[in-house]
Amino acid sequence: MQVKVAELVGESSSGWRDAVKSAVKEAARAGNQVTGVEVMNFTANVQNGDVVEYKANVKIAYAENGGEKRR
Repeated sequence: MQVKVAELVGESSSGWRDAVKSAVKEAARAGNQVTGVEVMNFTANVQNGDVVEYKANVKIAYAENGGEKRR
């Protein structure tokens, strides 16, 4: 099995945990088998003194569907 890593940014209006989950769901939606996630950084957008959007920069490890190509 070959594992690849992709960098993504997950976003949520309710918290960083949901931002991470959003990134994982996005990676899984591409049809890949997600095997792990590493959170690199948390950031947020602020308006009028309130946090309005949470962002998580993550690295997603995944196995591509279809496995290795046969020769």
